[in-house]
Amino acid sequence: MIKYLKVFGLVVVFIVLGFLSRVNFRETTDSLRTTNNLTPNDVLREGNGVILLEISDRMNPPPLVLCSIESAARVYPERPVAYFMKGLPDIESGDYQQHTKKKFPTLSSFQNIYYFPLRMDELYADTPLLTWYKKVNPKKESYWIHVSSDACRFASMWKYGGIYFDTDIISMRPIPHKNFLAAQSEGVCSSSVFGLDRNHSFTWMCMEDFVKNYKGELWGNQGPSLFTRVLKTWCNGTPFQNTKDASCGNIPYLNSQRFYPIPWISWKKYYEVWKELPNFNSSYSLHLWNFMNSNNEETVVPRSNTLVEYLFQQFCPTTYAFLLKK
Repeated sequence: MIKYLKVFGLVVVFIVLGFLSRVNFRETTDSLRTTNNLTPNDVLREGNGVILLEISDRMNPPPLVLCSIESAARVYPERPVAYFMKGLPDIESGDYQQHTKKKFPTLSSFQNIYYFPLRMDELYADTPLLTWYKKVNPKKESYWIHVSSDACRFASMWKYGGIYFDTDIISMRPIPHKNFLAAQSEGVCSSSVFGLDRNHSFTWMCMEDFVKNYKGELWGNQGPSLFTRVLKTWCNGTPFQNTKDASCGNIPYLNSQRFYPIPWISWKKYYEVWKELPNFNSSYSLHLWNFMNSNNEETVVPRSNTLVEYLFQQFCPTTYAFLLKK
């Protein structure tokens, strides 16, 4: 009898703690909503945010970007989802968040999505990236959008921590790790999704490597290749298998099925009709390889019965509903 009472008591404690954490999040969220001119430091101060970036001046996010943001907001309802956009004006007087949300009506119902202007000089301040940024000439760079995106993700994760997602990733279920890296393929570490604490030494090593080994003319040198270089140093050259999760120090290294069950060479499969839909039971999120689709050759088409349409229906139904109205 005493044993059952102890078990019952533990269950009650866990329920109460869970309730209090939810209440605390709601109170924090409510207080943020009533504050004008929120800054990234205000919203991301707990270090548990989800960060996405728009490096170009584009102000009309395509459906896949909207789906990426919406799916993250749904999978992580108790976390702030921060979308940094280069094209947004500076935060000045008035209710910046409410005003900005009107620009993106598709996502306006999500209370945990926040929009912030992306200013690289401010983001790179107090990091090794600032000296590189002051010297580099964007007009002479072959892949400026991509290398600056790489730099911004390192700087934002250094300053705020949390989870970083590329905007062609659809979230399906929570990642059960606070700090993590992921395999993109055999021997290659992904830079499209990772989670690290604020001021994590791994992030600092990435920024130092970015400057020291900068070769902007080489595709991927500042992204997956950089992550792979730093990971090898961090793990003293320990090789990892691509078929199962591993760990290096205090950072889990997740196998490629977690985010890349469909490899880049088969990216068009997302836009095809499948006889039997995959369940992706081993995946937390899906990377849709938008760089391979840079000419907008493929897109989600309502009532096409493609895999990507199914993913929109399941994981970003609000975005999908807006597509149906067009």
